[in-house]
Amino acid sequence: MSAASESDLQTIALRDGRIEIGARPALLLAGEVHYFRLRRDEWADRLTLAKEAGLDTIASYIPWIWHELPDGELDLTGRTCPERDLPAFIDLCASFGLRFLARPGPFVMAELKNEGIPHRIHREYADAKATGWDGKPAPTEDLDYQHPGYLAEAERWLRAVYDVLAPRQAPDGPIVGVQLDNEVGMLAWVTNTPHLNDLAMGNFLEWLTDRHGADDVLKLLGAAGGELEELAAAVRSGGDPAQSLAFHHELGLWTRSDFAQYLQHLEAFSRAQGISVPLLINVHGTGGGRGTTFPIGVSQLAPAYRGRGGVLAGSDYYLGELTVQNVADLYLCNAILACVNGPDQPASALEFEVGTGDYGDNLDGLSSPESGVHKTLLTLGQGNRLINYYLLTGGRNPVLEDPENDGIPRIAFTGERHGFAAPIDPEGHPTPSYDAVSALIKEVRGFEPILASGRQLTDNLGFGFVADHYLTEYAHPSATARREQVADIERHRGFGARDALGRAIVLGGYHVDAVDLQALAEPDSSWAAGTTAAAAPRTIALSTPRTLGRQVQQWLVDHVRNGGNLLLTGLLPDRDHDGTPCTILADAFGLSAAGVRVDGRGEAGPYWPTVTGTDDFPLDADRRIAMAQLLEAPTEAAVLLREVGSGQPCGVQVPLGAGSMIFVGCDLPAKHLDDWHTLFGRLDVTPRVAIDADRTGLVTVPVTSDHGNLLIVVNVAPYPIQASISVDGQQVQPTTTIPARGHSLVPW
Repeated sequence: MSAASESDLQTIALRDGRIEIGARPALLLAGEVHYFRLRRDEWADRLTLAKEAGLDTIASYIPWIWHELPDGELDLTGRTCPERDLPAFIDLCASFGLRFLARPGPFVMAELKNEGIPHRIHREYADAKATGWDGKPAPTEDLDYQHPGYLAEAERWLRAVYDVLAPRQAPDGPIVGVQLDNEVGMLAWVTNTPHLNDLAMGNFLEWLTDRHGADDVLKLLGAAGGELEELAAAVRSGGDPAQSLAFHHELGLWTRSDFAQYLQHLEAFSRAQGISVPLLINVHGTGGGRGTTFPIGVSQLAPAYRGRGGVLAGSDYYLGELTVQNVADLYLCNAILACVNGPDQPASALEFEVGTGDYGDNLDGLSSPESGVHKTLLTLGQGNRLINYYLLTGGRNPVLEDPENDGIPRIAFTGERHGFAAPIDPEGHPTPSYDAVSALIKEVRGFEPILASGRQLTDNLGFGFVADHYLTEYAHPSATARREQVADIERHRGFGARDALGRAIVLGGYHVDAVDLQALAEPDSSWAAGTTAAAAPRTIALSTPRTLGRQVQQWLVDHVRNGGNLLLTGLLPDRDHDGTPCTILADAFGLSAAGVRVDGRGEAGPYWPTVTGTDDFPLDADRRIAMAQLLEAPTEAAVLLREVGSGQPCGVQVPLGAGSMIFVGCDLPAKHLDDWHTLFGRLDVTPRVAIDADRTGLVTVPVTSDHGNLLIVVNVAPYPIQASISVDGQQVQPTTTIPARGHSLVPW
C-alpha cells in the first residue's frame, strides 16, 4: 500500500464550527475497527474494506485492560502478543492513506470487563470504588474519578500510550484526534448511584461551602444547628437532607463540576504530554431506540468542554430504525449538542450506530440498511463534521493471561465473538449495511464542499433547551418529593409530553437551532462559562414541567415583552429547581393554574380528557389527550382550547408588551400537524421549506454554503410519499415520489 499522501497529513484545526485540514474544511468519515479483537493478519483486510467503503479515518479504543500484563507491566509494542502492537496498527492505517482517532480511555466501555480498567486497579484501590445512596456500593465497575490512586495509575497508563501517539500526530502522522475517557458520568446516572464515598462527599461539601458558606449550606439542606460532618452522615444514611429538592439540585450541579474537573485534568495532562491534535469528549444518553434522555449527557458534560480551544464533543447515538417515532429525537439531539458549543467547536458523532441492531446476537432486533443512511444524512446536514461508524467491523475477544473466575476468560463479557451487528461481521463478511454505507459515502463525497463548510438554513424559530431539566440522574429511593419532581420533569421537558412538540416541529417541516436558555438567562453562571450563547430567534418553543428556574422564567418574560414570542407547552411553571415557589412567568401573563385533568381511573371511575377548539382556534374534531392543565386566564387572553369535561381553558394566547405567548397546556397530538402549523402561524412562523406531500413522513434539512446549496430529503415512513418541495418560494423538487425509506439529495 502507498503511504498516506502529503495532503492527507496536514495540520488539523477547529475553526468557525468546522474541521479544517490543511486550512480547508473537511468531513471526517470514520469507522471503528478494534485491532485487539482481530488477528494481526486480519488487520489489512478490514482496513481494505474500510477504504473501499470510502472512509478516510479509522477509530479504535485502546484498552488498558488488554495492554496491561498480570505483573502490571504495559505492552504497547506487541512483545508478548502481536495484537498488542499499537504502533504497527496505526502505521498500517497510515500506509492505507487512513487517518486515525485514538480512544485510550482510561474508561472505554465497549463491553469490556471493568469498562476497560484492569482488575488490579480495583484490587489495589478498593476505596476508589464508587458508593452511592445509604453507603451501598455501585452495581457497576464505576470508580471515583478524583481518587488520587486511580488518577496516578490513569496518568501512568496514558503517559505510555501518548509515547506512541505523540510522534504520530498530524501533520507528521495519521492521528487527527484523541478522546478523553469515555461517557463520563454514564454509569452513575443509569444506576442512580451518585459518588458519595468519603472522598467524593468531602469534595461535595467543600464545593457547597465555597458556593454558599458553611452556615448557609446547613440551612439550605435543612440541617441548621448541626455540623458538616453530621450532614455528611445524614446524607449517607438517607436522612432529612437527602430527602430535599434543594439537596438533589445541589448534588446535580456538583457532579457537573466534578466531571468537568476530571476531564479538564485529563485535557491538561494530555497537552503536557505533547498531544496537540483536537481532544474529543464522548457524550452519552440515548437508550431503547430513543434520544429523549440524550440531553442528560449534555447537561452532565458541557461544562467540561464548552468553548475550550481544541476540544470538541461528539454524540453517542443508538436509535435503531429511524421512524416517525424517533426521527425528531435525532434532529433535536443534534441541535442540543450544537447549542452549547463555542463558535469554533463543530459538532461530531463519536459513536454513530450503523448495522443490524441485533446486539444480543439473538434476533432481538433488525434495523434496515437505510436507517444508517438516513441518520447519517440528517446529522451531516445539521453540521456534524465527523462521524465515526460504531462498530464498523466485528471480531473476537482475546483471552486474558490471568483471567478472573467469572465464567468468561476473555477481556469482554460478550463471549468469544463480538460486534455481531456490525456492517462487517466478526468473520470479516460484509453485510447489506456495509453496502448501504458504502453507496452513501460515495454519494456524500459529491457534496463534501457543501457539507464540510455549510450550515443549516433555519426558520425564525428556536427550540428551547433548559439544561437543569436534565439534572434528573439522581433521586434517593425514599425521597418521595424528589421522585415526584423527576417524574413530572421527565414527562414534560424537552420534546414535550408524548413527544408531541418535538414531532410537530420536525415532521411539520420546521428547521431550528436549539436555544440554550440557561446560558442566555445566566451569562455569568458556571453553566455558561467558556463562551457566549448565540442570540435567540424571535420565537421560541419550549415544553416545561412545573419546575422552571427563576432566571429562565424572567428571561422568557423579558423576551416576550421586548417583542419576542413564546410557544409554551406542558404545565404552568410554579417552582424553581430547588422547590422554592416561583410564578414569575405565570404572573407576568396573568395566568394561574386551575387544576390538572389526567387520563386514568380514580374512585369516581375512568376519566378521558378531551379538548375542543374555539372560534380563535377551530378544530375539525375534538382531540383526545392524556392530560390538561386547566387555567384561569385574563380577559385579554384569546382562548384557543378548552378541556371538554370542565369547560375550562387549557390553551390560550396572551399578549405582553410587544410580543405574545401561546400556552398549550395539553399534549396536543402531533399527528394533526395542521393544528401546530396554525399555532406557529399565530406567532408569525412559517417554514422556509414548504413540503406539499400526500402523507406524513418526510424530513428535510436545507444546507447553504459558499459552494452551493443542498436539500437533504429522507422518507422515514414505511410507504412511498409523493411531494413537491420549495425553499423560500423557489421550487427545488417538482412533484416526485420518494420511495419508502428512501432519500434524495437535491442541489439548488
